[in-house]
Amino acid sequence: MPIRIPDLLPAVDLLNSENIFVMTETRAMHQDMRPLKVLLLNLMPKKIETENQLIRMLSNSPLQIDFELLRIDHEESKNTPKAHLNSFYRDFADIKNNQYDGLIITGAPLGKVPWENVRYKDEVAEVIRWSQTNVTSTMFLCWAVEAALNIFYDLPKKLREKKLSGVYQHETRHRHETLTRGFDDYFKAPHSRYADYPVNIIKNHTDLNILASSDEAGVYLMASRDRKRVFVTGHPEYDAETLAQEYWRDIEVDSDTVIPVNYFADDSPENKPCSNWRSHANLLFGNWLNYYVYQMTPFELEREGE
Repeated sequence: MPIRIPDLLPAVDLLNSENIFVMTETRAMHQDMRPLKVLLLNLMPKKIETENQLIRMLSNSPLQIDFELLRIDHEESKNTPKAHLNSFYRDFADIKNNQYDGLIITGAPLGKVPWENVRYKDEVAEVIRWSQTNVTSTMFLCWAVEAALNIFYDLPKKLREKKLSGVYQHETRHRHETLTRGFDDYFKAPHSRYADYPVNIIKNHTDLNILASSDEAGVYLMASRDRKRVFVTGHPEYDAETLAQEYWRDIEVDSDTVIPVNYFADDSPENKPCSNWRSHANLLFGNWLNYYVYQMTPFELEREGE
């Protein structure tokens, strides 16, 4: 079954053009089944682009999904029209009494900013703590991993000497774990971050299962034993061109910006990049929806909060 999204969301036309079946709210009203309710807290500056990327990932599933968008920041956006935000995004006050099957919290362009200096850290922390009682399973992407590790394990931000940018090879550490079911022994995934997640730090200071890691990029995928929390330190949802867009943006500010590794053909930014992580990304989101959300959620969401 397809993902169900508002009729006028820009993703409808884009995904239809890619032959991805999405269902508008109007059509979905005629189907007699309970769809999964998935909430997206979108902290990325280019919100429409991020919506499209994540809806694309979630749509590759036989499950019907109700997709809602959440914001916590009402600062003027340079990259997303105000009309779009007002039309499709909800405030936390509007949904905090609801129950959800799944929640995704995205990365954020905060680079080296310490957690304590993040302008909206209190709002993010409130949503993360709320998710423990109101959401069956939450996926944290990139910067959201940093926030969640601080909240759940009091881990301070650990920075790398240079930004980790590019496509890195990772090893699947638990092939029979449901979240990594179908993964190859080794797979590629993109990263774009300063934060560092060494294996020994995660092992010694958390009770999380490390499911995939890289000699160069550190821990990539980890999960709590109760499946309520999934941490993805990279950006499997990225399109082929996203790292390139970030590179050209950054080099305008800093001419010493490092070229993303293993990304451009011949490591030349003049060459067009291509995606070599899409199969893994689709498996990751599909496994999360099936084994961590659908298989774990109650038939009636209201019962979970009682």
